[in-house]
Amino acid sequence: MTSKVRFLMCPPDQYDVDYVINPWMEGNIHKPSRETAVGQWQALQKILAQDATVERISPRKGLPDMVFTANAGLVVGKKFVLSRFLHRERQGEEEHFKKWFSSSGFEIFELPPDLPFEGAGDALLDRQGACLWAGYGFRSELDSHPFLARWLDIEVVSLRLIDPRFYHLDTCFCPLEGGWLLYYPQAFDNYSNRLIEQRVPLEKRLPVAEADAVRFACNAVNVGKRIVVNQVSPELRARLEAAGFEVQETPLNEFMKSGGGAKCLTLRLTEPAPPGGRFATTVQSRELKLEGHLLDSGLLERALELTVQSGGSFQVLHFKLGKQRQSTSDADIKVSAPSKDVLDKIVGQMIELGAVVGPREENDAELVAVTQPGVAPEEFLATTIYPTEIRVKGEWLPVQDQRMDAVVIVDEDRKLARCALLRELKLGDRVVTGSQGVRSVRKPELRAVRGGSPAEHEFSFMGAGVSSERRVELLVNQISWEMHQI
Repeated sequence: MTSKVRFLMCPPDQYDVDYVINPWMEGNIHKPSRETAVGQWQALQKILAQDATVERISPRKGLPDMVFTANAGLVVGKKFVLSRFLHRERQGEEEHFKKWFSSSGFEIFELPPDLPFEGAGDALLDRQGACLWAGYGFRSELDSHPFLARWLDIEVVSLRLIDPRFYHLDTCFCPLEGGWLLYYPQAFDNYSNRLIEQRVPLEKRLPVAEADAVRFACNAVNVGKRIVVNQVSPELRARLEAAGFEVQETPLNEFMKSGGGAKCLTLRLTEPAPPGGRFATTVQSRELKLEGHLLDSGLLERALELTVQSGGSFQVLHFKLGKQRQSTSDADIKVSAPSKDVLDKIVGQMIELGAVVGPREENDAELVAVTQPGVAPEEFLATTIYPTEIRVKGEWLPVQDQRMDAVVIVDEDRKLARCALLRELKLGDRVVTGSQGVRSVRKPELRAVRGGSPAEHEFSFMGAGVSSERRVELLVNQISWEMHQI
């Protein structure tokens, strides 16, 4: 079986560190030794040739990172999804890889030009064919994952990267034969770690320590029971051998100066197509509108930053800038998240900033009955100081008795929505949950005073860097996950 494995590699004739697009490149401009790099590349190619066929693509002048063929695109069966590189420095590679795969008989799929996706660096097949693990957060956008699922007819599991040292999924995540997984948990957010733990049994997971992670122990090439890697600790080697794998180290330190290892230097051309009818993705999106003094108040920046920090991604569909200082601006934003729960949390926070759901996506609010006095349903809407409206049976109802940190009770028969404290909840009360059918009404004239602090009439204590009211869910979740591991 291993004799049928084929890899694509690109000789390092043009390899160098000419620019900085990841943390590993910092301080290494023109530091790699071309002669040493060639020797290390040839050694890797020779090792892989023992178990596989290695094909070559010719390097191109001015494209020093073309040697990292894993980023060329994603191969599944005879389908090839061409990469859309985030950084301008690498975008010139696309035409050369497209030409090679077209002439080799692959069906080419191309993402929109403004939707970054960096191939097998951020998309790794489960070695048992169960799913496609897809990373996002630094180089690839979450919105590319539904395209992959549809084109390749496969289930895509989205994982968010949070450590800039591990900017591609293959730098910290390596599916192995037999359903094993070699990975660095701290490179992922809490939600992604839970997904991994749900899908890979404990006895099959091989988490690595930071010392091994920064040697790119997870950036390994696995063919059958052989694992080819830059370097591993004796402890990790023993664990891999106990799992039945043969570990072969080969120095690749010259390529690590550019942020790459064994896996980065190879693209597997023989990835079997999964059984048909497996198309699935949990990625969900919603369109929102923001209106007001979006730039000088910093509102747009806060909204986009909040989306990313909460595990989502965004696309600005439309932006109209006010022409005068007193003029307002408006923006239509598409927000995507890896699941409905994450999307609801992001949208809820966006609504607190004054966002409203686009007309095409307006739905009635979700109402859940109280089953225990003084106890709100899960995912209840926590109110802010800003006037709020709730959509009930197609009609927007203003919330009465507006206050902060309360719940909203809706009387559908009387068409009445009001705020109430948790202790005031009674059996049978209908409480608003989630963010659907909710909008916050914020005056567009509220904005930061030019050159200084927010205007006096703007309630802005959450903007203070030391405020206890600042959202810390991501940090708390990560700490909680680490405590659970310990």
